[in-house]
Amino acid sequence: MKILFVCTGNICRSPTAEGVARRWLSVEGLENLVAVDSAGIQGHHAGEVPDPRTRTAAQRRGYDLSRLRARKVDPKDFLEFDLLLAMDREHFHYLQDRAPEGCRHKVRMFMSYARRFKRDDVPDPYYGGATGFDAVLDMCEDAVQGLLEDIRPELERQRHSVT
Repeated sequence: MKILFVCTGNICRSPTAEGVARRWLSVEGLENLVAVDSAGIQGHHAGEVPDPRTRTAAQRRGYDLSRLRARKVDPKDFLEFDLLLAMDREHFHYLQDRAPEGCRHKVRMFMSYARRFKRDDVPDPYYGGATGFDAVLDMCEDAVQGLLEDIRPELERQRHSVT
């Protein structure tokens, strides 16, 4: 299974979700069954590391984002990924508008997997203070846990069919 997290510039929200997912997949021994990546709907930051405030907030919780590099969503992503998870409605509509025939069902709202947070969007912390980056982490941790619960039955079937 391949999952792509998508935000605006791929320097705050989506790399945070990717980092959280990478760690929890590893903790649960699922890293060989699920590949994760992140991208932005804009390419302004392509090749850059995540925002320093994003990296600092993540580091405080034990997530290492230092190897991640921003990139723009590519048309081939719709074919290569099983899920494209939008951080907000703007990203969702962008992805839906560009999804090839037969791929629109892969585009979903990331927060639809959240269990504690009852909201559609992960707010962009870029223009706010440090607390916004911690709030993004809280939401990402919640939604990633819900995502893993949701896909675990399929992953278990995959794991048992390989062995």
